[in-house]
Amino acid sequence: MPYSTLKLQISGDIATITLSRPEKRNAMSTEMINDLMGALAHVEARSTRVAILTGEGKAFCSGIDLAALKAIAAQSPEENLEDARRFARLLRRIWSFPKPTIAAVNGAAIAGGCGIATLCDFTLAVPEATFGYPEVRIGFLPANVAIFLMRQIDEKLARDLLLTGRIIDAAEAQRMGLVTEITPAADLMLAAETLAAALIGSSPTSLLKTKKLLCDMAAPEVDRELELAIAESAQIRATADFREGLASFLEKRTPKWVSK
Repeated sequence: MPYSTLKLQISGDIATITLSRPEKRNAMSTEMINDLMGALAHVEARSTRVAILTGEGKAFCSGIDLAALKAIAAQSPEENLEDARRFARLLRRIWSFPKPTIAAVNGAAIAGGCGIATLCDFTLAVPEATFGYPEVRIGFLPANVAIFLMRQIDEKLARDLLLTGRIIDAAEAQRMGLVTEITPAADLMLAAETLAAALIGSSPTSLLKTKKLLCDMAAPEVDRELELAIAESAQIRATADFREGLASFLEKRTPKWVSK
């Protein structure tokens, strides 16, 4: 099926999903989220064994799309809640995808883009890749991504990233445990395909059942926490800090916080 924000290529046992909005640094829009959900459903239904997720151009995914940000200011509470739920569904889908997933991070993976990149079973990155959750700097709440980040790395490190909003390089991300391997840009896709080939060499039944077991053990708590995160993500959009953070980001100026 056709996709407007990504490319899906299937070659034998490997499916490659490429985020394809290079002129927008592969920023996420509602359409891209829907395309990703559709592509993942297509890959799951096929006989492919491994999915690789990467980005076209200089970035992997730079976070939410500028047009989507502008639209938020005029949305109703119900629309904000659905927005938060839509993104939460995508993150959970990637986290629980039944087949092994590999992120080939070719550049910046920021905010929600960082969540997508690090939620894959394996995260390969070029040395120039950057990672981070800068939401607190502009009045947002990194709620949905926090649910999974707290399961991936030490809590102290997760608090560092989420509370400071700082951007880290691939080397630091690897030390934290967010990146599996760093590889030169010229070798990134080859490294992903080599890893995929190694996974394909294992028992298909064992891989599927191992992934299912890992997800099933954590799913009840993940789902409970996601409901809390979705509500908080929607509610913060009604605050003065959010409105000021959004306005300052769109106007490219320093925010003037009014709350204490």
